[in-house]
Amino acid sequence: MRLELPDLAAMESLGRRIADALLIGDVVALSGGLGAGKTTLARAIIAALGHESEVPSPSFAIIETYDPPALRLPLVHADFYRLKHPEEVHELGLDDYRQGAALIAEWPESAGGFSHEPGCLSLHLETWGEGRIAAVVAGKDWLERGLWT
Repeated sequence: MRLELPDLAAMESLGRRIADALLIGDVVALSGGLGAGKTTLARAIIAALGHESEVPSPSFAIIETYDPPALRLPLVHADFYRLKHPEEVHELGLDDYRQGAALIAEWPESAGGFSHEPGCLSLHLETWGEGRIAAVVAGKDWLERGLWT
């Protein structure tokens, strides 16, 4: 599916839609070039989950965690841009962070990808004029929720 996101309001609306359906164990995999809007969409999802303060980009820390009551569910926000090899994800302890949490993964291909997981919602973002285009591929679990059909 292809979504047109002409402005920030559309990106925030998509973030709310994803946040409303997000469950523990899910992965929201955000790919696209530099400046495509991955962190903007991640921030919109995190805000829609209830976070009220600034959401830092995890570019340098690689992993940021958020827990209730600040959000309605535990969440891991990861930016894998700086990884040189997918095996590095194991050294970071990502599996431990993911236990009992949802994951927003920027640059998922650098971590080996998550599209094989039934709870993965993949969004490839590209610039489109002043806005963005999102190519969406929903895993089985997301399709069963009826949001992405």
